[in-house]
Amino acid sequence: MKLTVLVDNNTIIDHYFYAEPGVSYFIECDDETYLFDTGYSDLFLRNATKMGIDLLGLDGVVISHGHNDHTWGLGDLVKFYSEAESVGRKRRIPMIIAHPEAFLDRSADGLAIGSMLSSSQLEKHFSLKLSKDPIWLTSKLVFLGEIPRNNSFEIENPIGKVMRDGTWKEDYVLDDSALVYKSEHGLVVITGCSHAGICNIIEYAKKVCKEERIWDVIGGFHLLNPSQAKLCSTVEYFRRCQPHVIHACHCTDLHSKIGLAQVGNIEEVGVGLVLEYK
Repeated sequence: MKLTVLVDNNTIIDHYFYAEPGVSYFIECDDETYLFDTGYSDLFLRNATKMGIDLLGLDGVVISHGHNDHTWGLGDLVKFYSEAESVGRKRRIPMIIAHPEAFLDRSADGLAIGSMLSSSQLEKHFSLKLSKDPIWLTSKLVFLGEIPRNNSFEIENPIGKVMRDGTWKEDYVLDDSALVYKSEHGLVVITGCSHAGICNIIEYAKKVCKEERIWDVIGGFHLLNPSQAKLCSTVEYFRRCQPHVIHACHCTDLHSKIGLAQVGNIEEVGVGLVLEYK
């Protein structure tokens, strides 16, 4: 599997790409290509063009969860496809893979923070596969679906409200999910924001894939000014888990990275980074 970072809060030094607070990865696996999240704007498209990556042949678009910094680029992807078709360029019709609640309306402090496009709007341009259960995209790459939240230290306060069944309810971002690749050396866990808890995600990845070894964890860990208890428990979990490398980025602050660096090998992440796994 090959993973290329199209959107992150940072860029790799000496690479002339654009950054924004968001996530988008281009993933190549078993002769198939997937986009993992679309960031906040058209930045993923602009960076992909700079990198020579053609997104017209995507097999699928995986959405980690429904917040704007992971879904708002979907509108720009629709526009990109429409413009390509208008000049006779052929494209595949990729499948969108997500949790069933990923495209519900969301708000926080009076602002809309959910997807701009609803499921019914997306169905006009994509095929949709929305599932709480794991979905194997290839023999080695799996979308985890809804993550069980079993530990106490990663219990989160709600983030705004979500419109569910015609009523605004507290939003615990139950749609937060992740991808996992089964490499020869262990699991590669790919996250968006880890609202479900990065440790919960890793534990569920082990269960779904029937594999205890963790090779890499890349993505946002949702460690932005965490409590001391939460950070200490997370660091202790990683000490026991012992991944070969940790690529914490996006919504992971410096203090948390320093804590994780005490027990693991933290590597830099930014737009332009390319990672390959056997």
